[in-house]
Amino acid sequence: MENLSVRGAKIVSQTDLLEQALGMFLQDPYDQQCNPQGFVNVGVTENKVCFDLLKERLTRPDMNYLDSSLLGYNNLAGIRSLREEAARFLTDYCRSPVPLNPNNIIIMNGCSSILCALSAVICNPGDGFLTPTPYYSRIALYTGAYSGLQPVYVPLNSQVTENNGHPFELTMQKLEEGMEKGKQKGIRVTALILTNPQNPLGEVYPLHLIKECLEFASRYKLHVILDEIYMLSVMDTEFTSVLSFHDLPDPERTHFIWGLSKDFGMNGLRIGILYTENKHVVNSMSRMATFHQCSGPTQHMAYQFLQDRDWLENVFFPTNKELLRNSQTTLVTGLEELRIPVIHRSTGMYVWADFRKFLPSQTFEGEMELWQRFISEKLCITPGKTFECCEPGWFRLTTSLPDHILQVCLEKLKKVLQCGPQLNITSNSK
Repeated sequence: MENLSVRGAKIVSQTDLLEQALGMFLQDPYDQQCNPQGFVNVGVTENKVCFDLLKERLTRPDMNYLDSSLLGYNNLAGIRSLREEAARFLTDYCRSPVPLNPNNIIIMNGCSSILCALSAVICNPGDGFLTPTPYYSRIALYTGAYSGLQPVYVPLNSQVTENNGHPFELTMQKLEEGMEKGKQKGIRVTALILTNPQNPLGEVYPLHLIKECLEFASRYKLHVILDEIYMLSVMDTEFTSVLSFHDLPDPERTHFIWGLSKDFGMNGLRIGILYTENKHVVNSMSRMATFHQCSGPTQHMAYQFLQDRDWLENVFFPTNKELLRNSQTTLVTGLEELRIPVIHRSTGMYVWADFRKFLPSQTFEGEMELWQRFISEKLCITPGKTFECCEPGWFRLTTSLPDHILQVCLEKLKKVLQCGPQLNITSNSK
């Protein structure tokens, strides 16, 4: 860590298993024809079932348009045409009761950049953000990089009790306990960060729970950051966006994030969108966008893509949903045959699976030992500890992959699990 600042050293030290697994996969990726012995990656969530659709649309002539304005300086908040189209798109698909204002939209190179910058403009160094766990723990890296924001965890568990109606249920009592925990640690909690659909649980928050969370935050004067990056990949469940509310308890402290990475399988395009009604936040984020802008040609591609409603409605959405549903069925059916339960199947891109019976010991050391066995078999899945899960033995698996990759994943899982506790996974025992 020599020659690094304290902040730089901290950032380097925050490498997690998600990053490690992705690095291993990129060095030796599985390919059915060229590298069948490579790493199979079901640990990083990407939509890989719709590439053929995207390739056809993204290689049309309208995507190759180039104007001198796209190569010059532009509005830091994003090119006007894209912000206007994003406002129309989100008005429709988030079911906003009134047209969203394009002046309240900020475009950046990915939602991670938005989280990084937003935390810097609404929180002070050393402040805390409240979040239920398990959660996408790289949020702590993004929010801590500039502002030094620190997480205050609200641990959820799988046990069903009178106060826990379903596994990993979020309640206001647990949020209250989280606020008290922050107070005892001397942390000034200034924000509540939620992902909906929840990552990694896959739970879609019902209307009443979102409302309760917003009212809770309003009582404590907390900013609420709602990341809805998977909102268009929800299946067979009603999804409620925060942008659909007629009256927000505290609109000045409510901030919505979405992007093209997950729902449209474009992780590499780097398009993130912030919507906030707080003009001071908009102005500050416009300044921060100096460091996080998307290129002009990239913004033009995003504009062309979002405005093609005929193609989206009649080609992409129905086909993508069918492919996501089929791929999820393939993996979940295979997991059930291996006697691995899954919960919350509402998102079409990942499932939260219970491997507890296969742990060599009911500890996080046992969880890591099982993960190492998967890695030795060149299979990347993500253990619950990476998501700050309070119980060992839970893993997230990506479902939005081609069928032949999921079949290889299941074969590798079977091979590893046959060598550990709870053998006879091919028997008819329940």
